Amino acid sequence: MTHIPFDTTQVFIGGRWRAGDSGQTLPLANPSDGSEFTRIARGNAADIDAAVAAARAAFEGAWGALSAAERGRVLLKMSARVLEQADELARLEALDVGKPLKQARADAVALARYLEFYGGAADKVHGQTIPFANGYTALTLREPHGVTAHIVPWNYPMQIIGRSVGAALAMGNACVLKPAEEACLTALAFARIADEAGMPAGTINVVPGLGEEAGAALSAHKGIQHISFTGSVAVGALIQAAAAKNAVPVTLELGGKSPQLVFADADLDAALPFLVNAGIQNAGQTCSAASRILVERPVFDAVVARMAERYRALRIGPALDDLDIGPVISARQREIVMGYLEVVQASGLKVAAAAPMPATLPRGGYYVPPTLVADVNPTHRIAQEEIFGPVQAVIPFEGEAEALAIANGTPYGLVAGVWTRDGGRQLRMARKLQAGQVFVNNYGAGGGIELPFGGVKHSGHGREKGFEALYGFSTLKTIAIRHD
Repeated sequence: MTHIPFDTTQVFIGGRWRAGDSGQTLPLANPSDGSEFTRIARGNAADIDAAVAAARAAFEGAWGALSAAERGRVLLKMSARVLEQADELARLEALDVGKPLKQARADAVALARYLEFYGGAADKVHGQTIPFANGYTALTLREPHGVTAHIVPWNYPMQIIGRSVGAALAMGNACVLKPAEEACLTALAFARIADEAGMPAGTINVVPGLGEEAGAALSAHKGIQHISFTGSVAVGALIQAAAAKNAVPVTLELGGKSPQLVFADADLDAALPFLVNAGIQNAGQTCSAASRILVERPVFDAVVARMAERYRALRIGPALDDLDIGPVISARQREIVMGYLEVVQASGLKVAAAAPMPATLPRGGYYVPPTLVADVNPTHRIAQEEIFGPVQAVIPFEGEAEALAIANGTPYGLVAGVWTRDGGRQLRMARKLQAGQVFVNNYGAGGGIELPFGGVKHSGHGREKGFEALYGFSTLKTIAIRHD
């Protein structure tokens, strides 16, 4: 059993740990074996009210009084503490989410890098002067929204907290964080780290709980000035509708059905690790997962054969065994993914390979077999719907026009990859693909901290990461001074 160095049943509001208003708690299950290993607070609307009030007090008080450079220094202290505690954070994330330790540790390092990037950027967001009429000086300022809400999913808690909360804090906002009820531990640990680094009380508030209770209360709260949400299309629509009643802007990242396009002239040795890893990382529970592999006919059979070889070599097991793939997050998610595999079987689709499921897997764990499906019709459900599990569809195409039609032929548009040595084709594909990010001869699964990230169509709107996130977590003020 992993030691948890804090009371997981509390909320963090106004710089204080306390029981939730309801006094009730919710169980947390270990995806690797299905056992309940701790409990979390069942936050409610009263807790959200208190958290928003505490954030407003910090924004108008100690946090708001800091200069941009001083805010940056606090974030840099947090970054250093995250690195110091990276092994502990990784074990918490692995236990909570089910991902292998090495992946969880990479998430902890990414969290530290987000805080480092935004700490360094805090005093580098500049306004402009605008040429205007004679006798006037016109300028713009970037100012924080005020109190921002952050509703974070269970698949990458640390990374999404870093890119969302980190950017909001750098711009001077105070934050209320509602983590997913399935995976709260590193969100609570993040609050501890902020407190240890000297973050003024109330600047960060964490309220675990159910989405339909704490999450709904937060998204509809009149004291919020901006909402950041990562999750499903259905829930994103509900949050946007609630925010609209208060005229509050929303950044939505809603997943995808991301393609990688492999042309016959591609360097297959370079491409193959990306083709597989970007689909099965975190058991396929990645919004930017490359769940569709589009392959030009002349190399289709070779690519399928080489991907299948990699699938058969994958090692599956409990998160703390630190193999290639762990379980999915919950019994419900396992049921969803297995339902898609039943559709594959019922449709008579060709399963090119499935990773072996060891007999030694814990019986209560939420494991699914990573599965590669070949010769998939681009209109089939598994080529259109976000499965959020380790299932990849390989689709043949003939030429650029068909590749684009297939790649753009889903409701989503988050990430795409292009593999070709042809420089002209690289640019043609990159410009015509309907996606927020396009990777050429690589696939970043969301990209680096510096690269703006977000989608088009049903993948959402607004951008996180890089400087674009800072602009999203601020509002632009124009000042025109008449002096002649």
